[in-house]
Amino acid sequence: MKQKFNIITSTCVPLPIENVDTDQIVPARFLKATDKAGFGENLFRDWRYHTDGTPNQAFVLNDPRYKGSTVLVAGKNFGSGSSREHAAWAIAGYGFRVVVSSFFADIHKNNELNNFVLPVQVSEAFLQELFDSIGADPYTVVEVDLPNQRITNKHTGNSEHFDINGYKKHCLMNGLDDIDFLVANSKKTEEWENGTKVY
Repeated sequence: MKQKFNIITSTCVPLPIENVDTDQIVPARFLKATDKAGFGENLFRDWRYHTDGTPNQAFVLNDPRYKGSTVLVAGKNFGSGSSREHAAWAIAGYGFRVVVSSFFADIHKNNELNNFVLPVQVSEAFLQELFDSIGADPYTVVEVDLPNQRITNKHTGNSEHFDINGYKKHCLMNGLDDIDFLVANSKKTEEWENGTKVY
Protein backbone atom coordinates (compact mmCIF):
# COMPACT_ATOMS: atom_id res chain seq x y z
CA MET A 1 0.00 0.00 0.00
CA LYS A 2 1.47 3.34 -1.10
CA GLN A 3 0.72 6.85 0.09
CA LYS A 4 -2.74 7.84 -1.12
CA PHE A 5 -3.36 10.87 -3.30
CA ASN A 6 -6.09 13.37 -2.59
CA ILE A 7 -5.34 17.10 -2.66
CA ILE A 8 -1.68 18.16 -2.72
CA THR A 9 -0.74 21.73 -1.87
CA SER A 10 2.89 22.66 -2.34
CA THR A 11 5.41 25.19 -3.55
CA CYS A 12 7.01 24.35 -6.90
CA VAL A 13 10.42 23.68 -8.40
CA PRO A 14 10.58 25.47 -11.78
CA LEU A 15 12.44 23.77 -14.63
CA PRO A 16 11.56 25.89 -17.69
CA ILE A 17 13.50 23.70 -20.12
CA GLU A 18 11.79 22.02 -23.07
CA ASN A 19 12.52 18.49 -24.34
CA VAL A 20 14.01 17.19 -21.08
CA ASP A 21 14.75 13.57 -21.91
CA THR A 22 15.15 10.58 -19.65
CA ASP A 23 18.94 10.64 -19.96
CA GLN A 24 18.93 14.13 -18.47
CA ILE A 25 16.50 13.02 -15.76
CA VAL A 26 18.81 10.14 -14.80
CA PRO A 27 22.03 9.50 -16.77
CA ALA A 28 22.54 6.13 -18.42
CA ARG A 29 25.49 5.18 -16.19
CA PHE A 30 23.08 4.68 -13.29
CA LEU A 31 20.86 2.18 -15.09
CA LYS A 32 22.69 -0.91 -13.82
CA ALA A 33 20.87 -0.70 -10.50
CA THR A 34 17.68 -2.78 -10.19
CA ASP A 35 16.56 -1.35 -6.85
CA LYS A 36 14.66 1.94 -6.60
CA ALA A 37 16.40 2.90 -3.37
CA GLY A 38 18.64 5.93 -3.62
CA PHE A 39 17.64 6.96 -7.13
CA GLY A 40 16.55 10.39 -5.95
CA GLU A 41 20.22 11.22 -5.40
CA ASN A 42 20.80 10.85 -9.13
CA LEU A 43 17.89 12.98 -10.34
CA PHE A 44 19.27 15.48 -12.89
CA ARG A 45 22.69 14.33 -11.72
CA ASP A 46 24.71 16.01 -14.46
CA TRP A 47 22.90 19.30 -13.90
CA ARG A 48 22.94 19.17 -10.11
CA TYR A 49 26.65 18.42 -9.72
CA HIS A 50 29.92 19.44 -11.30
CA THR A 51 32.24 16.74 -12.65
CA ASP A 52 34.18 16.80 -9.36
CA GLY A 53 30.99 15.94 -7.44
CA THR A 54 30.43 19.35 -5.87
CA PRO A 55 26.92 20.82 -6.09
CA ASN A 56 26.17 23.20 -8.94
CA GLN A 57 24.73 26.11 -6.98
CA ALA A 58 23.22 27.57 -10.15
CA PHE A 59 20.88 24.59 -10.60
CA VAL A 60 17.39 24.95 -9.21
CA LEU A 61 17.43 21.80 -7.04
CA ASN A 62 20.34 23.30 -5.10
CA ASP A 63 18.43 26.53 -4.41
CA PRO A 64 17.28 26.49 -0.75
CA ARG A 65 14.13 28.43 -1.66
CA TYR A 66 12.70 25.33 -3.31
CA LYS A 67 13.65 22.79 -0.67
CA GLY A 68 10.73 20.59 0.35
CA SER A 69 8.65 21.28 -2.75
CA THR A 70 6.75 18.23 -3.98
CA VAL A 71 5.67 19.70 -7.34
CA LEU A 72 8.02 19.94 -10.33
CA VAL A 73 6.95 22.37 -13.05
CA ALA A 74 8.75 21.43 -16.27
CA GLY A 75 8.88 22.65 -19.85
CA LYS A 76 7.07 21.12 -22.81
CA ASN A 77 7.82 17.53 -23.88
CA PHE A 78 9.02 16.17 -20.55
CA GLY A 79 10.39 12.63 -20.40
CA SER A 80 11.20 12.10 -24.07
CA GLY A 81 13.92 9.70 -25.20
CA SER A 82 14.37 6.18 -23.88
CA SER A 83 11.67 4.31 -22.00
CA ARG A 84 13.80 3.77 -18.86
CA GLU A 85 11.61 3.49 -15.77
CA HIS A 86 14.62 4.60 -13.72
CA ALA A 87 13.74 8.20 -14.64
CA ALA A 88 10.41 7.89 -12.82
CA TRP A 89 12.20 6.15 -9.92
CA ALA A 90 14.49 9.15 -9.59
CA ILE A 91 11.63 11.65 -9.65
CA ALA A 92 9.69 9.72 -7.01
CA GLY A 93 12.82 9.02 -4.98
CA TYR A 94 13.65 12.70 -4.79
CA GLY A 95 10.24 13.38 -3.25
CA PHE A 96 8.24 14.83 -6.12
CA ARG A 97 4.61 13.72 -6.10
CA VAL A 98 3.45 15.82 -9.06
CA VAL A 99 5.07 16.87 -12.35
CA VAL A 100 3.36 19.62 -14.33
CA SER A 101 4.06 20.15 -18.04
CA SER A 102 2.23 21.07 -21.22
CA PHE A 103 3.22 17.73 -22.82
CA PHE A 104 4.62 14.41 -21.60
CA ALA A 105 6.17 11.55 -23.55
CA ASP A 106 3.60 8.75 -23.28
CA ILE A 107 5.85 6.01 -21.90
CA HIS A 108 7.38 8.28 -19.30
CA LYS A 109 3.93 9.53 -18.30
CA ASN A 110 2.84 5.95 -17.62
CA ASN A 111 6.07 5.22 -15.76
CA GLU A 112 5.37 8.18 -13.48
CA LEU A 113 1.85 6.94 -12.77
CA ASN A 114 3.19 3.45 -12.03
CA ASN A 115 5.56 5.00 -9.47
CA PHE A 116 2.91 7.13 -7.73
CA VAL A 117 3.95 10.39 -9.37
CA LEU A 118 1.03 12.32 -10.87
CA PRO A 119 1.74 13.85 -14.31
CA VAL A 120 -0.49 16.89 -14.75
CA GLN A 121 -0.72 18.05 -18.35
CA VAL A 122 -1.86 21.67 -18.71
CA SER A 123 -2.16 24.17 -21.54
CA GLU A 124 0.94 26.07 -22.62
CA ALA A 125 -0.69 29.29 -21.42
CA PHE A 126 -1.30 27.90 -17.92
CA LEU A 127 2.23 26.49 -17.78
CA GLN A 128 3.70 29.86 -18.72
CA GLU A 129 1.56 31.54 -16.08
CA LEU A 130 2.97 29.16 -13.48
CA PHE A 131 6.53 29.95 -14.53
CA ASP A 132 5.73 33.67 -14.39
CA SER A 133 4.20 33.33 -10.92
CA ILE A 134 7.16 31.37 -9.58
CA GLY A 135 9.52 33.90 -11.13
CA ALA A 136 7.70 36.70 -9.31
CA ASP A 137 7.42 34.75 -6.06
CA PRO A 138 9.53 31.60 -5.51
CA TYR A 139 7.12 30.56 -2.78
CA THR A 140 4.16 30.37 -5.15
CA VAL A 141 1.85 27.52 -4.15
CA VAL A 142 -0.21 25.24 -6.36
CA GLU A 143 -3.09 23.02 -5.34
CA VAL A 144 -3.47 19.75 -7.20
CA ASP A 145 -6.93 18.30 -6.59
CA LEU A 146 -6.92 14.75 -7.94
CA PRO A 147 -10.55 13.88 -7.06
CA ASN A 148 -11.81 16.85 -9.09
CA GLN A 149 -8.90 16.77 -11.56
CA ARG A 150 -8.06 20.45 -11.16
CA ILE A 151 -4.82 22.34 -10.64
CA THR A 152 -4.93 25.84 -9.16
CA ASN A 153 -2.26 28.51 -9.19
CA LYS A 154 -2.75 30.08 -5.76
CA HIS A 155 -0.74 33.15 -6.84
CA THR A 156 -3.36 34.12 -9.44
CA GLY A 157 -6.36 32.02 -8.41
CA ASN A 158 -6.59 30.56 -11.90
CA SER A 159 -7.23 26.87 -12.32
CA GLU A 160 -7.39 24.29 -15.07
CA HIS A 161 -8.82 20.81 -15.51
CA PHE A 162 -6.46 17.92 -16.26
CA ASP A 163 -7.12 14.44 -17.62
CA ILE A 164 -6.14 11.11 -16.10
CA ASN A 165 -6.99 7.50 -16.87
CA GLY A 166 -9.84 6.39 -14.58
CA TYR A 167 -8.07 3.20 -13.47
CA LYS A 168 -4.86 5.06 -12.60
CA LYS A 169 -6.87 7.70 -10.73
CA HIS A 170 -8.51 4.97 -8.65
CA CYS A 171 -5.15 3.39 -7.90
CA LEU A 172 -3.52 6.67 -6.88
CA MET A 173 -6.42 7.69 -4.66
CA ASN A 174 -6.43 4.30 -2.94
CA GLY A 175 -2.68 3.77 -2.72
CA LEU A 176 -2.74 0.71 -4.97
CA ASP A 177 -0.23 -0.48 -7.53
CA ASP A 178 -1.30 -3.00 -10.18
CA ILE A 179 -0.53 -5.99 -7.93
CA ASP A 180 -2.37 -4.43 -4.97
CA PHE A 181 -5.38 -3.84 -7.23
CA LEU A 182 -5.47 -7.45 -8.38
CA VAL A 183 -5.15 -8.75 -4.83
CA ALA A 184 -7.89 -6.41 -3.61
CA ASN A 185 -10.19 -7.67 -6.35
CA SER A 186 -9.23 -11.35 -6.26
CA LYS A 187 -12.62 -12.40 -4.91
CA LYS A 188 -14.40 -10.63 -7.77
CA THR A 189 -12.03 -12.30 -10.24
CA GLU A 190 -12.77 -15.73 -8.82
CA GLU A 191 -16.53 -15.07 -8.90
CA TRP A 192 -16.34 -13.97 -12.52
CA GLU A 193 -14.19 -16.96 -13.53
CA ASN A 194 -16.57 -19.35 -11.77
CA GLY A 195 -19.57 -17.70 -13.40
CA THR A 196 -21.19 -17.04 -10.02
CA LYS A 197 -21.36 -13.29 -10.54
CA VAL A 198 -21.17 -10.87 -13.47
CA TYR A 199 -19.64 -7.41 -13.04
